[in-house]
Amino acid sequence: MARLKTTYNEQVVPALMEKFQYKSIMQAPKIEKIIINMGVGEAKENQKFLENAVEEMTIIAGQKPVVTKARKSISNFKVREGMAVGCKVTLRGNHMYEFLDKLVNVALPRVRDFRGVSKTAFDGRGNYALGIKEQLIFPEINYDKIDKIRGMDIIITTTANTDEEARELLKLMGMPFSK
Repeated sequence: MARLKTTYNEQVVPALMEKFQYKSIMQAPKIEKIIINMGVGEAKENQKFLENAVEEMTIIAGQKPVVTKARKSISNFKVREGMAVGCKVTLRGNHMYEFLDKLVNVALPRVRDFRGVSKTAFDGRGNYALGIKEQLIFPEINYDKIDKIRGMDIIITTTANTDEEARELLKLMGMPFSK
């Protein structure tokens, strides 16, 4: 079992039950899934960029991503409907807990001048969005083998009803929020 999942069951759930006065452990919020999205705008000129992004995301997430296609044509961006523009992967179960553990304990502390992640990036329904500027913060990525520095969006979907519950859940899971 993933280390973070054990922490959730043994420490996080009792702390949430005490703070929010839940009557059942099933009321305690939990993380449902983590979605990692990487937009690759240069893919319209050269498919090699998209292949490299898919390869890097496979290494980071431990799961093969799905190639996303443009939903509609935008002439200013020279994008046509159906053109490949990025990739995304949805993590659930043990993969999700292991990725979150790696993100919180290894990757985020490697960001230069890191002072914590924003406390306000919640959507009102208990989901958290985090943007990363470069994929190099993950230890699996070899600096010499990347062709371009790319950013990615990480969305953490929880079963929490409010942002306060989700914030407390992520804080107890080790998310380094800024002061």
